[in-house]
Amino acid sequence: METRIPASVRTSQKLSELLTQGVAEGEARSELIKLAVRKIVEEALEAEVAEAVGRGYYESGAGPGAGYRNGYRRGRLRTAEGAIDYGVPQVADRAEPFVSRVRAGLAGRTAELEQLAVEMYARGLSTRDIEAAFRDASGASLLSRTAVSQVTERLWQEYEAFAGRDLSEFVVAYFFVDGVAERLHAGMPREAVLCAWGITEDGRKVLLHLAPGTKEDTASCTAFFEDLKRRGLADPLLAVTDGAPGLIRAVETCFPRALRQRCLVHRMRNLRSKAPESQWPEIALRARGCYEAASPALAAVLRDDFVAAYERELPAVVQCFRDDFDACIAHLRFPLRHRRVIRTTNLLERLFLEERRRTKIIPHAFGERPVLKLMYAAVIRAADRWRGLTVGEFEQRQLRAIREELDRVHAERTRPAVRHIPSASPSKLSSKVRT
Repeated sequence: METRIPASVRTSQKLSELLTQGVAEGEARSELIKLAVRKIVEEALEAEVAEAVGRGYYESGAGPGAGYRNGYRRGRLRTAEGAIDYGVPQVADRAEPFVSRVRAGLAGRTAELEQLAVEMYARGLSTRDIEAAFRDASGASLLSRTAVSQVTERLWQEYEAFAGRDLSEFVVAYFFVDGVAERLHAGMPREAVLCAWGITEDGRKVLLHLAPGTKEDTASCTAFFEDLKRRGLADPLLAVTDGAPGLIRAVETCFPRALRQRCLVHRMRNLRSKAPESQWPEIALRARGCYEAASPALAAVLRDDFVAAYERELPAVVQCFRDDFDACIAHLRFPLRHRRVIRTTNLLERLFLEERRRTKIIPHAFGERPVLKLMYAAVIRAADRWRGLTVGEFEQRQLRAIREELDRVHAERTRPAVRHIPSASPSKLSSKVRT
């Protein structure tokens, strides 16, 4: 059965396994480059054959003389990383023997292929890069634009499969969402691309969704969350966002059972913008002590102390500190070992910085498809290296208790009100009978 699977697909599976394990220096990095080069070459050869026989891998014949695929044989490249074996698709029953121009042009191109492989999972496959890597000595392209498009389209297909997959297998305890502004259309302002990831109740970190949201308004964010729910994502225990009003309203609407956590990194930035520079170290220390208190009750005591200290002198600071306070300390209801991770959207912030660093290599990639392909390639590559969160038996009991409490509160809040109809007195009943 494996022989009926395209060689590039089998290579992709091996590459995904290696990325999931995490890529270290030395041998693992060398193996990554070799597999990536192999994937690029196999996809280029398969695209060339698809054009020659006039059909895709599983499509029916294109007519007499076009030929048909007849398995694979082994090819070999010699590179700085060592010999790389790859699958060469064979074509039979063709009016004229099929001769691969791609294979003929591979000699002397290994340096370009290795460079392309290094970038492939970092920023996606650009058409220009692939055309440059597959030129002969005269500079003519060995792949037609159709074949190049087929290779680059693989990444879009991977993204679409990711964006449409079933999410019901993930029982998410902690849900994080944030947006990053990207230039999706030439000459237009930057638009938000929303990204969501979660930590499951057994501690796994998983990238859940990446999609354009137009802007971080209520309608865009609600549509983003409704898509997650349609694909089987249940209400998390805690949803972590920044202070964007649209995100907050959408979370409260779409995940009514969840508690909401305000990202404390964003909140501290808000406070700093309103505090005198000379007083900021003291204000930051007291605010952080409140937000990171041992319990919600202690946080409330420290809040009152903070307000009393600064209310008269710094009313703008105090107003900012009081705003959405319950959401700032929601993490204090959760296991102690988890609080540092769940009180910010820091992981997404770092991920967006990495994505920006890589996507700026192609500064003129406009349009939803090119930008999303580049973002997806960078983000999924980073997500594959995420380490999980420790969830012991004690934490599991805590999470179960929190879920039961949230379900009970939601049931009470949504229970229909029962109208009380007063019963008639005996005297009124007897008078009705007489009439």
